This record gives sequence, C-alpha cells and structure tokens, in this order.
Amino acid sequence: MREALRGAAVAVSLWGPSAILALGGAAATLALSVPALAQQETVKIAFIDPLSGGGAPTGEAGLRHFQYMAEVLNARQKQFRFEVLAYDNKVNPQETLIAAQKGIDAGARVLVQGNGSSAAAALTDFVAKHNERNPNRQVIYINYSAVDPSLTNEKCNYWHFRFDANSDIKMEALTNFMKARPEIRRVYLINQDYSFGQSVRSQARAMLKAKRPDIEIVGDEVTPLQKVNDFAPYVAKIKASGADSVITGNWAQDFNLLLKAAAEAGLQASFYTYYAGGTGGPTVVRQTGLAHRVFQVTQGAANVGDAASQDFETAFRARTGIGSTYPRAFNAMNALLTAMQEAGSSEARKVAPKLEQARLKPYSGGEGYMRPDDHQYFQTMFVSSFGPMEPGMRFDEEGTGWGWKMAGRVETKDTLVPTTCRMDRPS
Repeated sequence: MREALRGAAVAVSLWGPSAILALGGAAATLALSVPALAQQETVKIAFIDPLSGGGAPTGEAGLRHFQYMAEVLNARQKQFRFEVLAYDNKVNPQETLIAAQKGIDAGARVLVQGNGSSAAAALTDFVAKHNERNPNRQVIYINYSAVDPSLTNEKCNYWHFRFDANSDIKMEALTNFMKARPEIRRVYLINQDYSFGQSVRSQARAMLKAKRPDIEIVGDEVTPLQKVNDFAPYVAKIKASGADSVITGNWAQDFNLLLKAAAEAGLQASFYTYYAGGTGGPTVVRQTGLAHRVFQVTQGAANVGDAASQDFETAFRARTGIGSTYPRAFNAMNALLTAMQEAGSSEARKVAPKLEQARLKPYSGGEGYMRPDDHQYFQTMFVSSFGPMEPGMRFDEEGTGWGWKMAGRVETKDTLVPTTCRMDRPS
C-alpha cells in the first residue's frame, strides 16, 4: 500500500507543486514546505452524500476521490493529516443536516457535499447558523458538485466554497458548443424536478433562443428525482416528437435508466449532458451505439489535459479501480491544504480568507481561481464526446473500449457570469 501511495504522491507532484496553487501572492508557499518542528494536526472531513439508493454509485465515486486525495496529501506532507468520515444523506435535505451534525460532533471542521442542490441549500443555511452560534467550532463547507446558481447568488454564504461550475456556467458553455452545430434543429428537454433540473431547463430555453432562435423545443418535462424506474414512456415521447437532440441534466440512476431506455428503443438522437460520465453512464452510452453523439460539459476528462494530469489519472485508477469523474475534488483538496498551510491552522475563521483568494492550475489545465465576491470557482471548461478509442487516447471507461474525446473548449474568461451575492462576512 505504501508503494501505491508513494507512486500517487509522485504523480501529484508532477501535476502540481510547481503550479498547483498560489494564495494571496504567496505562490512559492507549496504543499512540500512544512515547518520542520510543526506538530501534525488531524483534520477530519465529513463527506455527506448519497451512499444508498439510486444515487449511491455517484456518492461512492465522490467518496473515493476524497479518500484518495487524503491519502495523497498525507503522503506528501506532515503538517496536516486528513481523515475522511463518510455519511449517507440519501439525497435528502433533512438527512443531510443530521449527517452534518454527526460529523461536527465527531470532530469534523470541513464538510464536503455535492450531489443534490436541495441538500446543498439546506446545508449552507445550517453551516451559516452553526458558525454564528458556535464561534469556537466553525466549519468550512466544500461544495464539489451542487450546481444550483442560487448557492452563489441569493443564498451565498461566506463559509461555502463551490469548486464545480454552476449550471448556468455549464449551460453557457454547452450552448456555445451547440450553436455551431447546424444539424441541431429539434431539441427535447428532460430534467429532474428540483431546483437544479428547473435551472437547466430554463437556461437551456433562454440560451438557445438567444443563440439559435431557429431551434425548436419539441418537448420539455421533468421527472421525480431518483424515483423513476422505467424511462421507456419518456423515450417514446422523445421519439414521437422527432427530436434530433436531447438536453438533460439527469445524473446517477436518472441518467443511466434514461439512456438504457434510449438504447432499447433505438432512439437515434444526440444527447447533450452534464453527467454522462458518472458511474455507470459510459456503459449505457456504449449500449446505445451512439458513437460521439453523447456529449458532456465538464472541467475535464481522462483524455483531456497534459501528461502530468494523465499520469495522475493512471495512479488514481490503479488505486481506486475507477476513472476520475470529479477532477474538481482534486482541485478542492489541493486548495484546502494550501489554504491551511497559508493560515498555519485548520480553523475555519483563518482558512476561509485564504481559500477565497485561491488561484490554481486546475487538474485538466487552463486557468482557475476562486471569486471572493461569491466563492464561485471559475475554470476552463471542456465539452467531450464518447466513442471508440483513437490514437492518442490513453483511457477508456468502464471497460467499454470507448473513451472521452475533447470536442470543444471554453476558456475561463469566457465562463464568467455575474453574481447577485451580497456576502455577509463575519466581523
């Protein structure tokens, strides 16, 4: 095991210590520069996501990312020792709050959550109130995948830091890619019936209308979150509509079952997605036979990025048995460590001012930084398509013989969106 960790640590150093992170003008302060006599401090991280039910594969994948990064960072330096505690929230807001309190009671001073914006909305409110009432037990909330724009707008919170692009940013990038594809004429929207899914459908309509007014929206519906077991009736509607393209923000079971039904029905439409690369997604996409007709917008993919990030991907797969679906988890953990080193502490009140100034080279390349105004992280975005392996592609997914290939790239400066956040900063 130590040999595996040693190899992983080398991979990270290739990706990052020369350029991973610069905080507040201290670019030379790197993860390897640890005071020789510093006493190691244990930092407990409460990972709160679905670990049962339809969202379990997605939550389990996220957990592996954070556990792996804890191992890597622990092997790299001796100032802070990261320990990840796992809690199942069942994608339920109330269960999320129970899990958060359990984590805090167990000593966690960092909360990590991503899947489910309704859970994220409850958690960010909880953290704000907890920190106000408990100044000696304040926590940082790292959001790695909940993308409802409200979380960094009207619901923005000083203690909340989002390392994923919000759904408006992703739709901006996706529709910029789609507007240049003249074969797209008739689009069907199908999304989950909660805040994130509603945001995807509304922004898809608005942005397509502005960029390609000739495109016809031939269907627009929502489905209960992680509760539909058979998407065949929905796919029948899509076929009947004559849609040539589908836009969906569905994730986990809701994406996999949608594509499974599409494969069984022989639906010949292109899919423009947020989460086709999630656990199980590549397998069902392969079953459709739609080579390079299923697209996803992400912060990167296994075959995107420089040699150092691909070496890191190799080490990650060898250690965890899965491909990286959350490169933002790598970015978040590197940012968190360096913020703590800059602060010389894991105390939330000392770490937050450093974290909101984070500037780092993202895992997949390009430019990345945290905007202090709303704690939204901005980064280069990529659109990838899934199809048979080609020369130069190092990684397939889930043993399918197919892999992700970059189809489009949006630079960080072109992902910027305004914010209505009025940050309530602690005195």
